[in-house]
Amino acid sequence: MEEYVFDEYASKYDEWFLKNKIVLDSEVALLAYFLDKPGRAISIGCGSGLFESILKENYGITIEEGIEPAEGMAEIAEKRGMKVRIGTAEESDFGDEEYDTIIFNGTPSYIKDLDSAFRKAYKAIKPGGKILVLDVPKESSYAMLYNLAKEVGTWDHPYFTGIKPVDPYPIEFVTDANWRTTQEKIDLLKRAGFNDFRFAQTLTRHPVFTNEDSEEPIEGYDKGDYVAIFGDKKV
Repeated sequence: MEEYVFDEYASKYDEWFLKNKIVLDSEVALLAYFLDKPGRAISIGCGSGLFESILKENYGITIEEGIEPAEGMAEIAEKRGMKVRIGTAEESDFGDEEYDTIIFNGTPSYIKDLDSAFRKAYKAIKPGGKILVLDVPKESSYAMLYNLAKEVGTWDHPYFTGIKPVDPYPIEFVTDANWRTTQEKIDLLKRAGFNDFRFAQTLTRHPVFTNEDSEEPIEGYDKGDYVAIFGDKKV
């Protein structure tokens, strides 16, 4: 099986989020924002199941199923109670009108063929079901820092003096990502057939300060460094 960066650095993922607990809390709050009654739901690229475990513990929202290409991450998610299929979004079969909600949380930047993944999601969602896409948008402050770090290959560069977080996202994950703008994701979702979009955002402060105070989600996508797109599959 192909090796993925999240296999080699699975523990580093959780370790970073737990060091940046306020950022994590803000992002989980955004994930919960549109998930009042998710029904049967699946998380595409569920990683270690960290978000799902906090979602269940703090909000009473249960996401039991996931798809994850990195075996190391999937093992951790299963220990947290999830049922995880090993595979990529591009290669996996999501099913046919099986789910009420499909979630892409922080994964669009790591899915090469996002168009195909969204089309599969549309097919797998029941009529009247929902898709929830959360990610760092390319136009955000975080993504601009990440793209610069990706270009120079390190956080240890004078460019970042005074403008990077105390504990920046591990460079291994930064260099493996491809951030897309919010509009690019909206266009791909429309092409797949989704409509009636709603938006919410968090991490509205500069990355240097986002781990100082947790934030409640606010509507829109014009100022947040983490943005949620919530769309419908019409009956």
